[in-house]
Amino acid sequence: MARTNGPGMDKDDKKSRRQAQILSYLEKNHYVSIEEITTLYGVTTQTARRDIMALEQDGKVRRLHGGATISTPVEPSVLRQRRVDNAAQKEKIGRLAAELIPDGAAVFIDTGTTCEAVARALIGRRDLRVVTYSLRVATTLSESTNFAIAVPGGFVRQVDGGVFREETSDYIRRFKFDVAVISVSGVDHDGDIGDDDHAEVAAVSAAMGQAGRTIMAVDSSKFGRRALVRLGSLCDIHTLVTDTLPEERLLNKLRDSGVEIRV
Repeated sequence: MARTNGPGMDKDDKKSRRQAQILSYLEKNHYVSIEEITTLYGVTTQTARRDIMALEQDGKVRRLHGGATISTPVEPSVLRQRRVDNAAQKEKIGRLAAELIPDGAAVFIDTGTTCEAVARALIGRRDLRVVTYSLRVATTLSESTNFAIAVPGGFVRQVDGGVFREETSDYIRRFKFDVAVISVSGVDHDGDIGDDDHAEVAAVSAAMGQAGRTIMAVDSSKFGRRALVRLGSLCDIHTLVTDTLPEERLLNKLRDSGVEIRV
């Protein structure tokens, strides 16, 4: 006997098609808000949230406050390559950045290879209190120091050990920092800084808002590069630690923004 499609199957088909369309939208735009889902697909806020939760359970998206981002906006191969690029310069940058952090400070440390180098250089410090969403940073410090270390819960991005969930930014906002150490994917010629992952930008933005001083540690390959998601401008940075001065146009932007430069 042929099986007939009932109303329940029609409803499931519509849900599957809608979730596929949400994924397609995310692949092009990298972020979608709950409000956008309700407008684009004519559903309630509750339905939009259920769609996002279902896609997150399938490992396809990461929930953020008010919306979602694609689970892996940057190819894992690209992230792995970044781990080995300019390794020697990053170690030197890490040591110089660590010199700017006093004993006893409350510190936020970003994810990424440059910030991991900062963490290694901090091992000789005393009584630091560290918040990070990088498992690599947390592991480095927990194995070699007696620092107080806090990390949010969530899903782990295997390629770099970053921990993300919808509430990561809210978790970070519970703390106050003397110093936030960040790294970015790009510093463009307009003086904007950014990253390629909306979730990382949200987490770092929360930390910068809670910090008395922000140190941006980047190697010179990031200069002149436009990242996908804007984090802020050079005016939001207090100190730049890098290996080589940028070209004149960007250097003038840094000086006009009052950024202290350590090379």
